Amino acid sequence: MILTLELPKELENDLLDEAEQFGLSLPEYTLRLLLARPLLKTIPKSGAELVAYWQNTGVIGMRNDISDSQQHARQLRAQAERRRQDEAH
Repeated sequence: MILTLELPKELENDLLDEAEQFGLSLPEYTLRLLLARPLLKTIPKSGAELVAYWQNTGVIGMRNDISDSQQHARQLRAQAERRRQDEAH
């Protein structure tokens, strides 16, 4: 189904900014937001329920560019620590 919406400019800009942060197009990001609606109705009560939800909605596995998640996490941590050190000086 194709859905056309007239968005207020401020909302459009906010969504575009958020989509860019995730490296997604505005339509793809908006679709993912809409797919997350069920989470608002039934908040997971355990880690297992949350992981199951993420698997069902495609969040887990969406970053095919990350082959080693632990190495990626270490890189992110190192970047954050460098930023913190740079801000302190």
